[in-house]
Amino acid sequence: MLRTITVGTHVSVQGIYVRDTQDGRIVVRVGEENFKGTPIREAKAA
Repeated sequence: MLRTITVGTHVSVQGIYVRDTQDGRIVVRVGEENFKGTPIREAKAA
């Protein structure tokens, strides 16, 4: 499943969901790299 996270203040990363962390962040994989960040919530349909 594709997930989007924020890393820092201005950087977003979209990748394959890997796992949740104990501090509420998630890990996503892009190619061979793993990134940990805050998940972006899904927008609700109007």
